[in-house]
Amino acid sequence: MTSTATHPQLLRGTNLYLVGMMGAGKSTLGKYLATRLDYRFLDTDSLIEHSAGQTIPNLFRHGGEAEFRALETQVLEQVATFPRLVVATGGGIVLNAQNWGIMRGSGIIVWLDAPLSEIQHRLAQDPTPRPLLQRPDWPQHLATLMDQRRDRYAEADLRLAIHSSEPTDDIAQRLLAQLEENVRPIPTVPSDIND
Repeated sequence: MTSTATHPQLLRGTNLYLVGMMGAGKSTLGKYLATRLDYRFLDTDSLIEHSAGQTIPNLFRHGGEAEFRALETQVLEQVATFPRLVVATGGGIVLNAQNWGIMRGSGIIVWLDAPLSEIQHRLAQDPTPRPLLQRPDWPQHLATLMDQRRDRYAEADLRLAIHSSEPTDDIAQRLLAQLEENVRPIPTVPSDIND
């Protein structure tokens, strides 16, 4: 059991937003963390599909990336009105400054920093269609996307390095430890203070 059991108010209902490249493990870790923290888990990509009534590949096909990004911001605005959430975000959500403001205003942003080789390996085995990678040179394009986004990801409140084959429980333990080190506890007022 992690030490969060002795600090049930660690996050005080503050949301956790997981950012990082596609394939970094945001959804897997997010579901696990939500259970550990007694939070709800949400995935912005799933919410976008539900809201639009179509898959993300179809959204890209018919409306293009611009329409997808506009929906992404709308969904994020709605999500941010609720507390006690672990939110897995799309890889490109960090490209919009408005999205940063929304996440910063309602939570802690955690960058899952996985090496390019690990992400390529995971995506090569993942049957989920990734609209930005539907091209023969997808590994090179993935590297380009990562280069374009790295500085944005680095603006997150916390950076969590992801290692290949590391169990989700171990990753979660490391993140919870980082949160304990970086999140200030609720101040207590001594009971003997006189007015």
